[in-house]
Amino acid sequence: MTRLDCNVTNCMHNADNCCCRREITVEGIKADRGCDTCCGNFDEKKEWSFKNLFKTPESRLQVRCEAVKCAYNQECFCSAEHVGISGMNAKRTGETECSTFKAR
Repeated sequence: MTRLDCNVTNCMHNADNCCCRREITVEGIKADRGCDTCCGNFDEKKEWSFKNLFKTPESRLQVRCEAVKCAYNQECFCSAEHVGISGMNAKRTGETECSTFKAR
């Protein structure tokens, strides 16, 4: 399991800079840089959005990775001990990114 630090506070899955999901997917099959990636599980938090009160923030979770040019990608899973997802004021998936991405 990977330690996750997510500063995408506008995502409905974010709680205390962690994610309330057990797994996320970093998208960016053609990514050459971190800014070419994104969190495929981003859902914008809106006033009327449902908030799951029964899920707890996960500081460690499984990270699927489609960024095949990333040094941490091992058989479509992230092998980094720590993953940062950034996109402070994101309103859509493409405004998030994996800040841990490292080109091979």
